[in-house]
Amino acid sequence: MMRILITNDDGINAPGLVTLTRIAQEIAGPKGEVWTVAPAFEQSGVGHCISYTHPMINAKLAERRYAVEGSPADCVLAGVYDVLDGAKPDLVLSGVNRGNNSAENVLYSGTIGAAMEAALHGIPAIALSQYMGRDTEDLDDPFEAAATHGTKIIRALLDKGIWTTDDYRVFYNINFPPCAAKAVKGHKVAPQGFRRDTSFGIQPYTAPSGKRFLWIKGGPQHTPTLPGSDAAVNLDGYISVTPLRCDLTAHDTLADLAARLA
Repeated sequence: MMRILITNDDGINAPGLVTLTRIAQEIAGPKGEVWTVAPAFEQSGVGHCISYTHPMINAKLAERRYAVEGSPADCVLAGVYDVLDGAKPDLVLSGVNRGNNSAENVLYSGTIGAAMEAALHGIPAIALSQYMGRDTEDLDDPFEAAATHGTKIIRALLDKGIWTTDDYRVFYNINFPPCAAKAVKGHKVAPQGFRRDTSFGIQPYTAPSGKRFLWIKGGPQHTPTLPGSDAAVNLDGYISVTPLRCDLTAHDTLADLAARLA
């Protein structure tokens, strides 16, 4: 019997979580279990944040369905150590995020943060996101590409993917292209890209009360990354599959730095 824990960063009532629930049920099969532990409210952009300095409420909404007043990483912790009482699931799925988590978005994403937390606890984990754009705006279901192709790509990863058992084990980031399901060209294994000449910024706003606030403003999401990298293949109609690790060490500089500082 397969037991899957699912979460997201868009919140317990997000439509992408409905899509992920269907995908997880197909993966788990009729004898498997799908447990949902998701944020009570939207937690987009919180990254790998955990609620270290204040307590949380974990509310049971239905059988195998819980809402946590915390971040996506909190939800994984609550799911594993409270809801499942320490019995680790066979797989953690996070998403399906509304919007891409390609390129530098990886570093801000709560969707990725949940998968990262699962990987740190030795649990196989996959984050899933749906790139949005003009071609998804008029679809009855903007998550159509993820809904149609999600189960197949996850099964392929579970069957043929690289699942390491080292301390900073591999987990996966999947992004579905901004198009209808029938327009998806296939999938490509791609590295994390970087959108040049665009970034997050600040948008000042003055409220009717006269108080001044600052909004975080995102940059253009359809700026291509280098050829072959995640956002570039997404914009070309392909599902990107990117293996990630929590280890942030710049391994390629270690020997040179040691020699310079000797």
